[in-house]
Amino acid sequence: MDISSIHPQKFMEALEGQALKDSVIIDVREPHEWEYYHLDEATLIPMGQIPHRLGELPEDRDIYLVCAHGVRSYRVAEYLQENGIERVINVDGGMAAVAMLRGFQYD
Repeated sequence: MDISSIHPQKFMEALEGQALKDSVIIDVREPHEWEYYHLDEATLIPMGQIPHRLGELPEDRDIYLVCAHGVRSYRVAEYLQENGIERVINVDGGMAAVAMLRGFQYD
């Protein structure tokens, strides 16, 4: 199984250029992490809830997955592909990398 990924700079360029408007962005962090810093365009579905919420995810659109550093989102991408959702892209470096690009310190 090969998981697609995107460099955080390319992801942010696509997001800011409206190239992702037909895509879905899922943040798989926990609510307390989301409250600290998140993308307005993203939907929060914590990693542990993904199995119970598979029906909410589209199979006909790209799904970009983000977490704190790119590890949990990679695991979620693997899980989704194993369960028939193929159009998943992991954001390398997660919110830590995105925050750095936006000049925000995220730990």
